[in-house]
Amino acid sequence: MANYTKTNIGNEGRTELHNTLALTGAEISINRLPAGAGVPFVHSHKHNEEIYGVLAGKGKAVIDGEEVALSAGDWLKVAPAAKRQFSAADSGLTFVCIQVRENSLEGFTAGDAVVS
Repeated sequence: MANYTKTNIGNEGRTELHNTLALTGAEISINRLPAGAGVPFVHSHKHNEEIYGVLAGKGKAVIDGEEVALSAGDWLKVAPAAKRQFSAADSGLTFVCIQVRENSLEGFTAGDAVVS
């Protein structure tokens, strides 16, 4: 059995990689909003922070009532309790969302590596 899982997400509007890749430690989604479209709900979380990376296009996030402009290359961390909603500008917006339990990171990069 392989110690990896590979997928190709194609060109869908939203792909949840925790399902596709059988992730056990994070929820990751790729999201594509067409020009002028927006996520149809405001949400927050109980325990999980979210990290958003803008891959293409422009748009905005409204976080606790504050408007934050977004464009390709931007990265944004949002605390669990913050109320958030995203929308695309005229160019559309493609972003990755990584959701992880707040304060759960115990080791990373070289500190978590085992050199063979």
